[in-house]
Amino acid sequence: MTIKERYAGVISIFQEVMPDPKTELHYDTPFHLLLAVILSAQCTDKRINMVTPALFDRFPEPADLAASSEEAVYEYIRSVTFPNNKTRHLLRAARLLTDEFGGEMPTDIDGLMKLPGVGRKTANVMLSVVWNKAAMAVDTHVFRVSNRIGLTNNSKSPLETEKTLMKYIPEELVAKAHHWLILHGRYVCKARKPECMECAIRKYCKMYGSASSSTRSVKK
Repeated sequence: MTIKERYAGVISIFQEVMPDPKTELHYDTPFHLLLAVILSAQCTDKRINMVTPALFDRFPEPADLAASSEEAVYEYIRSVTFPNNKTRHLLRAARLLTDEFGGEMPTDIDGLMKLPGVGRKTANVMLSVVWNKAAMAVDTHVFRVSNRIGLTNNSKSPLETEKTLMKYIPEELVAKAHHWLILHGRYVCKARKPECMECAIRKYCKMYGSASSSTRSVKK
C-alpha cells in the first residue's frame, strides 16, 4: 500500500463515519476558546468544561481578565492541572491581548504565538477551529495515531508530523482531519490499549497490518 493510498482510504472512511467533527471543548467566543485550550494542556476536556462556565461568566472579555489578580483567577481553575502556571498564562495573555491587540484576537499564527501560554499547537487549534483555516494542531493523540496508522513514518516531533500531514491531506480537509485524528485517538486508538477490532480504518492501519501478518506467520 502506498502512502497516498493509505491517506485516501483513511480520509474516505473518516468522512463517512465522522462527517462533521468538532472540538469537545465548550466555548462561545474566540477569546474563551483560547482560555479553554490553554487550560486543556495535559488535562481532559471534560475537566476543562466543568470549570470554564464560571470562568467565562466572570471574564467575558480580555480586559475583564487583564484587570484581575492571580488569586482571583486561581480560584476558578484550581482543579485543573498546573493551576499556578496556567493562572499566570491566562492573565498575561489577556493583558497582551488588551494592550497590544486592542482586545481583538490575532488571526495569524505569529500573532497568536506572541500570547503567553500559546505554542504552535494551541495557535493551530485556534486557526482551524475558529477560522476553519488549514492548520494542523498536533497534540499527543494526533502524534500517536499518525505514527501508528502509518500516515507518518516514525515521526520524531510534532512539527515533523504536522508537515507530513499537511503534505498529504487536501487543504480543504485539514481542519476536519485535526479533529478526526484527535477523536480517533481519544476513543478508539487509545494510548495503552487500542481497540483495533472497533476501528473503522484498521485495514489501512500499518500497525494493525503488521500485527496481523505476525499472527499469520506464527500460526504457520
